[in-house]
Amino acid sequence: GSICIKANAQSCGECIQVAETCGWCTDEVKILTTGESKSARCDDLESLKKRNCAVTKIENPRGSININKNKPVTNRNKDVTEKLKPEQITQIQPQKLTLTLRSGEAQTFDLKFKRAEDYPIDLYYLMDLSFSMKDDLENVKNLGTDLMREMQEITSDFRIGFGSFVEKTVMPYISTTPARLINPCTGNQNCTSPFSYKNVLKLTDKGDEFNRLVSQQQISGNLDSPEGGFDALMQVAVCEEQIGWRNVTRLLVFSTDAGFHFAGDGKLGGIVLPNDGRCHLENNIYTMSHYYDYPSIAHLVQKLSDHNIQTIFAVTEEFQPVYKELKNLIPKSAVGTLSSNSSNVIKLIIDAYNSLSSEVILENGRLPEGVSITYKSICKNGVEGTGDKGRQCHNISIGDEVTFKISIESQKCPALGKSETIKIKPLGFTEEVEVVLNFICDCDCAKEGEPQSEQCHEGNGTFECGACKCNEGRIGRLCECSKDEVRTEDLDANCRKDNGTDICSNNGDCVCGTCECKKRDNPAEIYSGKYCECDNFNCDRSNNKLCGGHGRCDCRKCICDANYTGSACDCSLETSTCLAKNGQICNGRGNCECGVCKCSNPKFQGPTCEICPTCPGVCAEHKDCVQCRAFVDGDKKETCKRDCSYFDLFKVKDRSNLPQPTDQSFPLTHCKERDANDCWFYYTYAIRNDTKEVYVMEELECPAGPDIIPIVAGVVAGIVLIGLALLLIWKLLMIIHDRREFAKFEKEKMNAKWDTGENPIYKSAVTTVVNPKYEGK
Repeated sequence: GSICIKANAQSCGECIQVAETCGWCTDEVKILTTGESKSARCDDLESLKKRNCAVTKIENPRGSININKNKPVTNRNKDVTEKLKPEQITQIQPQKLTLTLRSGEAQTFDLKFKRAEDYPIDLYYLMDLSFSMKDDLENVKNLGTDLMREMQEITSDFRIGFGSFVEKTVMPYISTTPARLINPCTGNQNCTSPFSYKNVLKLTDKGDEFNRLVSQQQISGNLDSPEGGFDALMQVAVCEEQIGWRNVTRLLVFSTDAGFHFAGDGKLGGIVLPNDGRCHLENNIYTMSHYYDYPSIAHLVQKLSDHNIQTIFAVTEEFQPVYKELKNLIPKSAVGTLSSNSSNVIKLIIDAYNSLSSEVILENGRLPEGVSITYKSICKNGVEGTGDKGRQCHNISIGDEVTFKISIESQKCPALGKSETIKIKPLGFTEEVEVVLNFICDCDCAKEGEPQSEQCHEGNGTFECGACKCNEGRIGRLCECSKDEVRTEDLDANCRKDNGTDICSNNGDCVCGTCECKKRDNPAEIYSGKYCECDNFNCDRSNNKLCGGHGRCDCRKCICDANYTGSACDCSLETSTCLAKNGQICNGRGNCECGVCKCSNPKFQGPTCEICPTCPGVCAEHKDCVQCRAFVDGDKKETCKRDCSYFDLFKVKDRSNLPQPTDQSFPLTHCKERDANDCWFYYTYAIRNDTKEVYVMEELECPAGPDIIPIVAGVVAGIVLIGLALLLIWKLLMIIHDRREFAKFEKEKMNAKWDTGENPIYKSAVTTVVNPKYEGK
């Protein structure tokens, strides 16, 4: 919405140019408040409705699409005896539309394309006849009839033509000596004089005529390696009548084994004039090669596209990289690898044609200023493409139908507001779609405007669409001032509140003695008032919301909704939030203020004053009275009748018979208390319709006394068991100790060492005597 406000549109026509979401309110009374300029009539549609502008008073013209010519695509079969003329075949639908555009609003239409079977083909074979192509010429001599026979499988309406090229007939491209001009070849070779381009055979359906004329051709020669093929390409493209092109599929086969000259290379021969892109054939020979430079690639691309010619580059393996780069610059072109003697030229042409014909690429003519176009393709098998891929579909077979969604949008009106025409066509095809663009530059109500209206200060403007559209040099809401009188002291004095110093409270501009308030970035925030002293965004806030979200800000004061009050509309008059469970307001302990309980006694707290942290509990408070009335016991036994008659007592036999909280629609408390004899009693306390009720279980729950014998037996058994356990532990420790001492003894015994020396007074009792006569026998 802010874009409409920021535009500061002074008329309905200016408003609808801002964006498609902007509308102009023609209501003469309701829409403008004091201090608002007439540009406030321009706003987004929802804002205008909220400002009470009736729908019938909002100018919001919309664009439209009108299909003028919608001939269906042709379903053609080549087996049918009756043949259609090329101009009777339709491959693209619709053929003409009229679009009415409003700024910022896109208009989208569908364009269908269907490849027709047996579509006529014109093929022109352009051949390099420099000396290096001598063996290729021999293989091309029978090309006409052979190619005719092969193309019968594709179309029954096929024509073929032939042309040749060599080079510009000036130095340094050829030798200009008289002998070399007659025969540029060396040795015993017999060559024809050099030429730039020659149209040998106009497009014809006679294959034998092609063979006869091509057989008569001779090789020529030149000095440098690149050839003048671009000159020939340009002439073939632009000389439609001489070549014999029909409005059918146009194929141009460019056959060479060398590179090419392009724009700028002509300077080597002293040729500086750029190629003019016109036909210069005289007697089927290009006569201006010495006068005009080679065409540039961009110039050549334009002419080939303008004349719907699809180019097939049949070049040798050596020059494949160069021509593949050239193919990327020329739409709807293909590159095939030519054998050294051109023996595979027919297969090359068939393959290239199948590749080119299986794709469709849309292009459009020059767009008017401010107009944009986008494409979305829906191709075979539902494959979708957007962006650059939205212009094309691939792998299309004969009979396949593809759809393109084309959106055209205008961002502004043309200077003169006149209609424009653009053309959209598939590259390589002669058919096209004509799109006429009409622009919505003004509102319908402007046609009923009253020039020099008395409502516009003495006829200084045209009263149209509920406001004055001022004449040149006049300004103001009613065109009451001239631009020369905009800032004068007398007029500014009318814009000062209470003779103060601030003009329009610093929130607006003084125009013709009247304040026109400024616009803010947020369109919902508005300055107003005679002196722009009011606004709708500087009121008190609550919970970070203007007027608490429960009112509207009017001249910096909150106007609260029903049931709300306060400076920020933060005080609710509703009392439902203060109701306690017992149906009382704040449990009878306070007042409901702004939807919140204010407890009269500070000891009570909580949303409904139900909490009292310092008060005794309900159970403890009523314990003595319940005990004295139910069991004739307790501290109030003597004063029971006097102090404890404030509730009704009901006795039940079992605790399960006591009232349960889920069964009641009033507050209920369950209590469990103990008396002086350690007996428990259970009761409930409730207030029903201002009557206090107590339900008590009539039997006390007293704990049973202890059984002495088991206790004594248990103690004795425990002491005995503990004694036995201690004896066992002592015995175990002693066994461990004895074993350690015995092990220590054994170890010391093993380590003991005894003295082994001999006794000095010891004499052995054995005496040994040796017989001297004994010989040991």
